[in-house]
Amino acid sequence: MNLHRMLQARAAEGRPVTVGLTGAGKFGAMFLAQLPHTPGLHVVAIADLAPARVAERLLSVHCPRARFAAASIGAALGSGGTWLTDDAAAVIADPRIVVIVECTGNPAAGIAHAQAAIVHGKHVIMVNVEADALAGPLLAEQARRAGVVYSLAYGDQPALTCELIDTVRAAGFPVIAAGKGTKYLPAYHASTPATVWGHYGLAPEQAVAGGMNPQMFNSFLDGTKSAIEMAAIANATGLAAPEDGLLFPPCGVDDLPAVLRPRAEGGVLARAGMVEVVSSLARDGAPVARDLRWGVYVVFEAPSEYAARCFAEYGVRTDASGRYAALYRPYHLIGLELGVSIAAAALRGEASGAPETFAADVVATAKRDLAAGEMLDGEGGATVWGKLVPAVRSLAQGALPIGLAHGVRLLRPVASGTILGWADVATDEAAEAVRVRRTMERRLRPGSVPANGQAAA
Repeated sequence: MNLHRMLQARAAEGRPVTVGLTGAGKFGAMFLAQLPHTPGLHVVAIADLAPARVAERLLSVHCPRARFAAASIGAALGSGGTWLTDDAAAVIADPRIVVIVECTGNPAAGIAHAQAAIVHGKHVIMVNVEADALAGPLLAEQARRAGVVYSLAYGDQPALTCELIDTVRAAGFPVIAAGKGTKYLPAYHASTPATVWGHYGLAPEQAVAGGMNPQMFNSFLDGTKSAIEMAAIANATGLAAPEDGLLFPPCGVDDLPAVLRPRAEGGVLARAGMVEVVSSLARDGAPVARDLRWGVYVVFEAPSEYAARCFAEYGVRTDASGRYAALYRPYHLIGLELGVSIAAAALRGEASGAPETFAADVVATAKRDLAAGEMLDGEGGATVWGKLVPAVRSLAQGALPIGLAHGVRLLRPVASGTILGWADVATDEAAEAVRVRRTMERRLRPGSVPANGQAAA
């Protein structure tokens, strides 16, 4: 609990942590809006395919135009400003930048940028959880071998959940379940960009006026984003994925210890030690009391009768047995909190959660009957959604990862609800993201620990 002091010291010494961003969408803009209030960090460069659009976004979050008028990295370092460019390779390669924050949201771009940053000896903060779900265990292994930090992004739900898990494990409590909340109904799996706004209670015109991307918001709704985030948590902590997808049980914060426990004891889990997402809606669409839609949680068990008695003495909310309890955080602040990960990586050499094993995978699943010759449109699209499964099942079935299910043509019909396989699509085996994923599948047996890693307890 000394990051703020360490950042203040770096600011006083005139040696701020130098940062480069690749991509500057909503998450990145939130971080940049908070940057003037955070000592000891300097975003030297932002690489984006559309620098002019980034400039408009920065103005919208009240960053003065003079802050991002630097003509080069050298000029930015001299002025304290930021260079806007479309040259990600130049930003990643520059030796004066210590941390790369990968914010593109594109799995292929994220993998390429992370690998380049590792080669150049830079810490990587992987905001791009889509890339982490696709190849994070291999990227983390590469970072460990290179002596740099590969980290999930603090402020996003996976890193915050990992923090809760680490807290209770460090205190000696077995973790029974962990995850986050969301708004979910079974019908949402079939949602498309054309239908998404009705589920959010918005008119299409309102969404357009708000600059909202229908495919991105649909990935939040159709279960894909939840699966991707739970895969990140499972791979970072060793918790297990459900055998056939997340259950999304309706559950408020007061019921977490009762609902998120093994079925043998009245809960919904196949066994202890799993990731799961709770819904803020009952199956009839009614709101759940004291829901956790925006938050994260961990359920843990008293390892002794004495610990259970302490739970009761200090007013801890438990299940009926008194043994299971929960900690939760009701909100996450997204990019506003990103500086915590940057500081932890650069100043303490610590990740805010990082893959330690290959436990879970997110596989493309047909939203409707698909015909041979159709093109898949990936995460949040109209053709497939991402289902969380154990990595061992994914590899045994030859399942197609959701991160590679965009812009590929179907070779044969696939029935609604079916998990797609590599054999179902025309894959470009020469594409870098495909090669990296294939390498990970060959090298990291499901449940194995990458080199220099350590299995989660």
